[in-house]
Amino acid sequence: MNIVTTERVIIVGAGLGALYAALDLAPMPVVMISPEILGEGASSAWAQGGVAAAMALKDSPQSHATDTQRAGAGTVDLAVAERVTQEAREHILDLTQLGTPFDRDENGGYVLSREAAHSFARVVRVKGDQAGAEIMKALIAQVRETASVQVLEGVMASGLEVQDGTVTGVEIESSGADRSQPILLRGPAVLLAGGGSGGLFKLTTNPPRIRGQVIGMAARAGAMIADPEFVQFHPTAIDMGEDPAPLATEALRGEGAILINRHGTRFMLEAHPDAELAPRDIVARAIFAQTQAGNRPMLDTRDALGADILDQFPSVAEACARAGIDPATQPIPVAAAAHYHMGGIDTDPEGHSSLTNLWVCGEASSTGLHGANRLASNGLLEALVYARHCAKGIRAALPGKRQADPVTLHFEPGGPTPPSKAIDTLRRCMTNNVGVVRDADGLRQALRIIDQLERDHPECPCFINMTATATLITAAALMRQESRGAHCRRDFPDLLDRAERTRITLDQALRIRAAAVESDT
Repeated sequence: MNIVTTERVIIVGAGLGALYAALDLAPMPVVMISPEILGEGASSAWAQGGVAAAMALKDSPQSHATDTQRAGAGTVDLAVAERVTQEAREHILDLTQLGTPFDRDENGGYVLSREAAHSFARVVRVKGDQAGAEIMKALIAQVRETASVQVLEGVMASGLEVQDGTVTGVEIESSGADRSQPILLRGPAVLLAGGGSGGLFKLTTNPPRIRGQVIGMAARAGAMIADPEFVQFHPTAIDMGEDPAPLATEALRGEGAILINRHGTRFMLEAHPDAELAPRDIVARAIFAQTQAGNRPMLDTRDALGADILDQFPSVAEACARAGIDPATQPIPVAAAAHYHMGGIDTDPEGHSSLTNLWVCGEASSTGLHGANRLASNGLLEALVYARHCAKGIRAALPGKRQADPVTLHFEPGGPTPPSKAIDTLRRCMTNNVGVVRDADGLRQALRIIDQLERDHPECPCFINMTATATLITAAALMRQESRGAHCRRDFPDLLDRAERTRITLDQALRIRAAAVESDT
C-alpha cells in the first residue's frame, strides 16, 4: 500500500461537524476527506428542522436539558445534556456571524419553532425547512476562503491504521465509479465526522453514502462503541417510493399539522397526551402500527397551513410535487424511516474516543446526549458543540502546528467495486428485522444474513465497514432485553427498572453473531 505522510490534521467527513471543526482549528492545517463535491451527500445539508437552542426569554438551557433527558428515556448523561444546552446559544450567534440567514421576526429576533417533546419553541430555523442546507452553505463559503483547510473531494476513507492503541493514519480511496487501490494517509491526529448509519436500512431519510462506514472502520480498529441499538426512526418520511425517502419535517406538526389514517381518524390522540408532539419513538411506532394494519397513515397540513406550506416549507412542497401531491389540499402519505443513530463511537466529554489520537463528532459519535431517543433538532447542536470541543482537544495535543504542505495523491486503479446487490440485501435485512419493532427471532436471522453477506464479499473494505456497524446494531439490540426509547422489542415490551448504556466492541458483537449462526446449524 502506498503511504503518504502529512503534518495536517485529517478530518474524515465534510458535513457540519467537519466544516465547523476545520474552521475552529484554523490556522492549524487540516485536510478534509470528502467523498463528493463539498456540500453534496452530507446528512447535515438534509436537516430540515434547525438547531435547538434556548433563545426565548422564558426558555432556559436547564429546561432544554430537562426535555433532552426526558426524551432520552433514562440513558441520557445529564452532565453532557446540561453542558451542550448551556453552550447552544453561543453557537447560534457564531453561525449568524458566519453568514447563516436564520429566520427573523419584524423586531430582528430569531423565529423559533416548536417540535416534539420540547416544552418551548426553541428550534432556530432557516427559510422554514432549509436549516441544514443554509448552514452548510455558509460554512462551506468560509472553508473555501480559509487557507489552512485543504479539501480532498472524491475521496473516501475505508480504514484506520492503529499502532499500540494509537491511530496513526487513515486508509483512503477514490469514491467514484472506478475505485482505486487504497492509499495510507498518515497524520498527527484524526477527527471522524462522517455521519451515522441510517442508510443501512432500506427505508431511510439519509443520503446514499451514510451507511455506517465511519462507525464500522473505527470499530474494526478496536474503538469502543456505545448504544448502537438505539436507531431513531423519523415518524414522517414521505411515503412516495423514493430511496432515500424525503422528509416531512417535525416542524409541520409544531405548526399544528395532524396525523390521520385512510379512514380520516386522528390516531395519535389515543396514543399519547401530547398527540402529534409526543416523543419521536412513540409517534414512529404509532405510524408503523397503522402501516402494518393497512391503514395508510398521512400527515394532514390542510387546516394548519393550507397553501402557506408551499412558501414556508419549500423542501416538503417540492417533494410532494414530485409525487403529484398538493399538500394544500391533500394529506401527505408518511412512513417511519431510519433517520438518526443515537449510538456510535464512544467518546469522552471532549469528543475523544477510546483510541489515542482519534476524536469523533456528529452522528458518528455517541456522547451520551441523546440517550435512547434523540430530542428533535439536537443533532445539529451536538455536532456544533463537539466539533468545537474536538478542535480544542486536538490543539492541546498538537501545540504549535501552523504550517504543512498540501497533500498530493496519485491513486492507482483496480480497487474492489462495492457489491450493489449485497448492499441492497443488507439494507432490506435491516429494515425487515432490525426496524421499528424487533424480536429475538428477527435479530438472530439478521445476524445470520449479515454473516453470510460478509463471507461472500470479504474483499471490499467499505462493505465490511457496513456489515460491522450492522452487526453492532443488531447484536446490541439482541442483548437489550427491554423496550426503551427507540429500541422496541415485541418479545420484551417492558422497561427495566435500571437504565444502563451499552458499551460494546466489535469483537464482542462478532461473538454474539457467531452464536446466532451456530444456533441455526
